[in-house]
Amino acid sequence: MAAALRGAVAGARVAHGYLFAGPRGVGKTTAARILAMALNCERRGAAGTPAGEPCGECDSCTRVWTGAANLDVVELDAASNRGVDDARDLRERAMYAASAEGRHKVYIVDEAHMLTREAWNALLKILEEPPPRVVFVFATTEPQKIAQSAAPILSRLQRFDFRRIGPHAIADRLRHVVTAEGLAADDEALHLIAKSADGGMRDGLSILDQVVSFGEGPVTAARVREVLGLISDDVYGELLRLVSERDSKGVFPLVERLVDAGADLGEFVAGAGEVLRAVLLVNLGGKPEGFTEAMLGLIERYRSPLPAPDVVRLLAVLSETEPQLRASGNARLAVELLLLRWAMMSRTVELEAVIRALGKELVEQPVERPGKGGEPGKSSPASVLRDAAPVPPSPAVPRAVSPAVPPEKGPLTLDRLRALWPRIVDDARTKSPILGALLQVTEVADVDAGAVTIRLLDTNPVHAEGLERQRDALSQLVARYCTGPVRIRQEGAGGGASRDRSAPRPVRLTEEGARAERLKTLRAQDPSLNAAVDALDLELLE
Repeated sequence: MAAALRGAVAGARVAHGYLFAGPRGVGKTTAARILAMALNCERRGAAGTPAGEPCGECDSCTRVWTGAANLDVVELDAASNRGVDDARDLRERAMYAASAEGRHKVYIVDEAHMLTREAWNALLKILEEPPPRVVFVFATTEPQKIAQSAAPILSRLQRFDFRRIGPHAIADRLRHVVTAEGLAADDEALHLIAKSADGGMRDGLSILDQVVSFGEGPVTAARVREVLGLISDDVYGELLRLVSERDSKGVFPLVERLVDAGADLGEFVAGAGEVLRAVLLVNLGGKPEGFTEAMLGLIERYRSPLPAPDVVRLLAVLSETEPQLRASGNARLAVELLLLRWAMMSRTVELEAVIRALGKELVEQPVERPGKGGEPGKSSPASVLRDAAPVPPSPAVPRAVSPAVPPEKGPLTLDRLRALWPRIVDDARTKSPILGALLQVTEVADVDAGAVTIRLLDTNPVHAEGLERQRDALSQLVARYCTGPVRIRQEGAGGGASRDRSAPRPVRLTEEGARAERLKTLRAQDPSLNAAVDALDLELLE
């Protein structure tokens, strides 16, 4: 982001509108001021000044940085100037040129999401066609509200998203401030402040100022905990102990200690989650950051009693109960139940270890055996194999598979073909499920000079048509068992004449035809219904 703005200033390609979005205390307004300083710097481009950077020493830069009165750089708070009249006033003032040749008029609007929809509409035209050398910078912590109330504005602005600052960067900056102010501070204290700042540099500086004002002497970790009400490391050490040793009865004294000290139970639970996460990170070969030396020693101490699978389960329980903790009316009871679940939770055991332990328990046991003379009642030790190799499972045998032996060929006679007909049906089902289903409702009617007559056992015309289409395939199946050529003829269920290929095919039964047949049958069964349909000219439905 800084490189993009620096390049825009150096190349004279500054946009007329910017949107700086991000959480609080990460430098949105400060970046807008630096941009205004760079645009109006009197020494910009001079020797010794980096391209696109302000010098920070000229009168213009000084006035912008200190917040002194400046005609060319105006800061507005949209929380208190959010109406359409304020937007119109801003639009009218932006029409005037800067105070000097070569300068820019920069308007910095903080908390831009507080502007009303009407105010954004009043600014829409000037943002689309701004006067020359006028720059608007809108800073907001909630850009989604701008998208909801003034979506067309976003397409006319260049957006830059500010991220949270890491604890190391905050601690380094705090160390620089402490050195510049001539103060003394422990590294652990600065890390605690940086962690409590939650990614906001401004919050970190405010906490540091608060801790310095609390008392004399160097800034220590104990003073930071006392000022911020942070929970001490020994409390979390006690928590790790009772969880690792499954000391359920130690939960109640621990919670009682927190309540007596006036600690925030929600903060304690959040800190416990961070400590368990650090234990998990150490078990997986990582290195946790942001903890004191004493806390790191406790984490290293309890890494073995709390292996990674157990910690994962503990964190899973925490994630499940966090919503209940926030919504519970009795925070103490909710925390006690959470700690009891942690302390009573069974430990994770590898399956390989269980199998190995079971294998070691396989010892020789006495088994009743007959004696030398076959006398009953005699016992002799029988050796039991330990860790015997498992018997490999037998391969599954597929079902309904025809044997690979080729069929036996013979003369084509009626008795032989009727005996072979079930086998031919099975072969047909293997080759084509449709053909197999059709042959199940047929029988061999006659065999005459190589012509096989197949009788259909039902009157379904669809079956007759399907069997007619599969005549060639059926001929090939029957020919596998016969020595001569085979022709297939089809005979209806009533024993009528056989069909040949020149005979007309039966009409396919359609849904409309079936519906008409059902309605016809219904009218025939109920004379009164039939008379009503004819008399009143009704349409009979299903």
